[in-house]
Amino acid sequence: MVNPYLPTALFRISATHTLMGDELDMSIVLTEKAAGEVKRYMEQQNLDEGAFLRMSVTGGGCSGLQYSLGFEADYDPKVDAKYEQHGVSIVANKKMALHLDGTTIDFQEGPAGRGFAIENPNVPRTGGCPGCRGH
Repeated sequence: MVNPYLPTALFRISATHTLMGDELDMSIVLTEKAAGEVKRYMEQQNLDEGAFLRMSVTGGGCSGLQYSLGFEADYDPKVDAKYEQHGVSIVANKKMALHLDGTTIDFQEGPAGRGFAIENPNVPRTGGCPGCRGH
């Protein structure tokens, strides 16, 4: 199903990870709008050039996963995967690579507000709480 809220111009950020001896091509998709907002936030916060966007995943929430995005400068190549595309660096823990493969980060604006939206194809579309409609 095509999501009408996602722009057609997407940046595909990918890296190859080794997991239990097998090489896997993992990817995170960052929309052009989201990349622009990340850059804007970084400029507003006067972050150092070495700063990047860290994407974290924890258990909990309606879908079983909760995501967080924040800026950091600490990167450990032994435990982190770093994705770079068009001036935006995203870092995620390598242990979460399988959970994030194919995830799209977008920036949306609407009557309910504005903010980053994360679409993960690895999460079932049935929400666990009443009224969430599988968000």
